Amino acid sequence: MDVQQIVNLVGTATLQTLSMVFFSTIFSLFLGLPLGILLCVTDPVTGIMPKPVLYQVLTRIVNVLRSFPFIILMILLFPLSRVIVGTSIGTTATIVPLSIAAAPFVARVIESALKEVDPGVVQASRAMGSTNFQIITKVLLPEAMPSLVSGITLTIINLIGYSAMAGAIGGGGLGDLAIRYGYQRFRTDIMIVSVVVILVLVEVIQVIGTKISSHLMAKR
Repeated sequence: MDVQQIVNLVGTATLQTLSMVFFSTIFSLFLGLPLGILLCVTDPVTGIMPKPVLYQVLTRIVNVLRSFPFIILMILLFPLSRVIVGTSIGTTATIVPLSIAAAPFVARVIESALKEVDPGVVQASRAMGSTNFQIITKVLLPEAMPSLVSGITLTIINLIGYSAMAGAIGGGGLGDLAIRYGYQRFRTDIMIVSVVVILVLVEVIQVIGTKISSHLMAKR
């Protein structure tokens, strides 16, 4: 295998990883954002709409989903992946378990970020006659945006790690490349390149996320 073939393999695997991470981030935000908002606003102690029973149900669901190791969760979700995308292996199929695995993490990140908002700001908005929906959309989310960006950055980095683990059971991407070519075929060079690319992706995303978060913090 010459250098050009290695470059092609790494390039294809990198694109697969980026595709998995991008779409699973979108879908996990779609699932986790409303769940995180609900966890925040229904908190029986600090929520603007305290609902102890609903909060306990939601928090138990999130805790259970977060406790599953990703590899086991991915195997359990093979049937769902097959129903949604027609297959249980490959890059596209892996997006389903990645999204579901990340959603409870996103929910906790959103909940934590929203709870960091100064209660005085919320009380002032309430005194001015704002509805709960207005408080959520015009106070909590905008005020928590720097923390939300930091949390989303962390989510993306976790998803890169999850996508690498998914390679162990046919998930595609850099993890699959490192295992199939690097480990099983004893190509240490391919494994090293795969790891280096993953590290570079993590570093780039962390730098971008930190810059965006700092910029939003400076504008407050």
